Amino acid sequence: MSFDISNSDADTQAVMKIYDWPAGPYPARVRIAVAEKHLQARVQFQTINLFKGEHKRPEFLIKNYSGTLPVLELADGTFIAECTAITEYLDALDGAPSLTGTTPREKGLIHMMSKRAELELLDAISVYFHHATPGLGPDVEIYQNADWGLRQRDRALRGMHYFDAILRRQPFVAGETFSMADITLIGGLIFAELLKLEAPQGCGTLQAWYARMQERASVKNRLTMSGPIET
Repeated sequence: MSFDISNSDADTQAVMKIYDWPAGPYPARVRIAVAEKHLQARVQFQTINLFKGEHKRPEFLIKNYSGTLPVLELADGTFIAECTAITEYLDALDGAPSLTGTTPREKGLIHMMSKRAELELLDAISVYFHHATPGLGPDVEIYQNADWGLRQRDRALRGMHYFDAILRRQPFVAGETFSMADITLIGGLIFAELLKLEAPQGCGTLQAWYARMQERASVKNRLTMSGPIET
């Protein structure tokens, strides 16, 4: 089994399958990328029920050892997990990357800021959800550490201040154009919204930016995967 990305005709035209939970913030990242790349017609979605723990069952762990969503399955049976890796693959399919950068500088900045959005917001909120709230329920949340969860909640709130400052200086997270870094931050804010974790005072720029992003077709239609995509 190969993990190489090929731009052959077969690779760029084959139908792919994505295993996800439609309302999840991590799956949202890949759904938004699919829509931004106009790939809706080439992707089939298969729901994995997080609350039933289907992502932790042996038959799913064969697909993704980490037991996380989403997972991309290619026509040749290759499985690609992790949102960044999936987005990289999708962005490269047409030979014209628009989400992950085209120059070394763009690529470096986009990946740096996407990772910061993960660490300082999205992943921090995930730890808060799994440790300091009921999370996915007692059948899935086998171990919880509430103190650690609350510490990560506070980290996420600090992260909101950081990204508010970034967005005061520039229209998008990594600069002048929409990118994977913006998608990662959107995922974090979707998670915060689901948990009713409000942005702290002084984050008006971040809130206004998120409101604009929610009007973007790829974000607005991420559950139905329908509608036109802005160019």
